[in-house]
Amino acid sequence: MKLPIAAPMHNAAAADGAPPAVSAEELCDAAQALIHSRQNISPKRLAAPGPSPAQLEQLLAAAAAAPDHGQLHPWRFVIIPQHKRALLGEVFAQALIERDPDATPEQIAAAREKAHRAPLLLLAVARLGPAEPDIPALERMVSLGCALQNMLLSAHAMGFGAGLTSGQAMTSAHMRTLFALTIGEHPACFVNIGTVNRRKPQHARPAPSEFTSTL
Repeated sequence: MKLPIAAPMHNAAAADGAPPAVSAEELCDAAQALIHSRQNISPKRLAAPGPSPAQLEQLLAAAAAAPDHGQLHPWRFVIIPQHKRALLGEVFAQALIERDPDATPEQIAAAREKAHRAPLLLLAVARLGPAEPDIPALERMVSLGCALQNMLLSAHAMGFGAGLTSGQAMTSAHMRTLFALTIGEHPACFVNIGTVNRRKPQHARPAPSEFTSTL
């Protein structure tokens, strides 16, 4: 069974009401197809429509399936609706002005515009403050990475494009204020999801031998 990559995925039941039989080999093939065909899509290449509320719920449920040592839930997501994008745009603009007081009006406008690109935009927040049990921060970041990959693959299976973005504005005090981040919380990246209007060629990926060794 090859899951459709460029169209929404449906899990239809058989005519008698029983779920269709899927072998382990078919599931593996489908998973490999999703993993190897996924691309990071720039927000500039995303357009409406984005995920529906029901699809967004599925994406967040996929994130919740990530490994989570200690059951800390060491991350959270903040949805940024369209009517709040101007607030984020001002954060981007202020962060640029603080870094570069000589920024031109065109550069400042371009910084603001970045907040309005993807139909669905979320901020991924890492929760790295004191916790019980005291799971190392690096392991908590691994959990966040797994949650993000689950979301990206799920969006891809639905037929959407998705990508992660960050930048120097992530360290801005204005960012912390806008998202009401508490001590120990850190903005990790933005998740951008929508319909792909332009694709770039797939980048070459390293062979396993390039990053694997034997003890």
